Amino acid sequence: MIDQDRGGHALFPPANVAEVKALACELPYERNLPFSRFSCSDIAHEAVRRGIVASISSTTAWRWLTTDAIKPWSCHSWIFPRDPHFAEKAGRVLDLYQGFWEGEPLGPKDFVISADEKTSIQARKRLIATAPGTNRCQRYEFEYKREGALVYIAAWDVHQAHLFGLCQKRSGIESFHLLVDLVMQQEPYRSAHRVFWITDNGSSHRSEKSVHRLSQWYSNATLVHTPVHASWLNQIEIYFSVVQRKVLTPNNFPSLLALEKQLLKFQSYYNTTAKPFKWKFTKEDLKGIMKNISSRPLQMASSAA
Repeated sequence: MIDQDRGGHALFPPANVAEVKALACELPYERNLPFSRFSCSDIAHEAVRRGIVASISSTTAWRWLTTDAIKPWSCHSWIFPRDPHFAEKAGRVLDLYQGFWEGEPLGPKDFVISADEKTSIQARKRLIATAPGTNRCQRYEFEYKREGALVYIAAWDVHQAHLFGLCQKRSGIESFHLLVDLVMQQEPYRSAHRVFWITDNGSSHRSEKSVHRLSQWYSNATLVHTPVHASWLNQIEIYFSVVQRKVLTPNNFPSLLALEKQLLKFQSYYNTTAKPFKWKFTKEDLKGIMKNISSRPLQMASSAA
């Protein structure tokens, strides 16, 4: 007779449960298994094959893993920070968000702008008009005709919570220059003491040349790059994610002109209620992350050896 708990589940010794959880944390291909991720049924089968338990269901394996939030079937990619000055560059951006530059507080005539481009936004004309949904769900035709694509270039005043943006056929230095002009040729930026422009390392504003170029366009403007592969530090990306959810999903526009009008109309609407983002990630958080990942190259080197 098999012992059962109050829920009717078969009881297993704690050591068996721990071994199955350890199995789930392995990489299958390191055990010469012909797949890259475990499913619950794979784990149950492998536990029996290794002799950990005589028999076990995939449901029981799932229940054990759930108690420790172990999800071997789930994965995501990441990029190791290869820039030797990553912390320094990221710290400058985080300082600006907190209202500091080179250790000194920003003044009342200093402004922080976060800018970037959202590229290759397609206008997809559905072959059949969107129909009323069922069960409170909007339905739209899967097939579409491409009506072209445009680039949405936008800037976000981090502390004043105001958006600026325009649409262009392509990205590039000239398009970025138009955005800079849009912001810098109006008050309070025109007569500001300093305007810090936070951008990534895209081709429109890459390298030290772009820093000098911006200062030549406007003497009170300073370009501040995020580290490579750190677009998550750029606050305009938060707004772009809102645009993706609220405007571009589902993508159903009969023409590029209709797409452009909708993007700019939403921008105006967003400005009526915009508030500064509650940015909570600080330099102390950054230090903790950098300390945590600093040992990973050693771990990888030791595992390779």
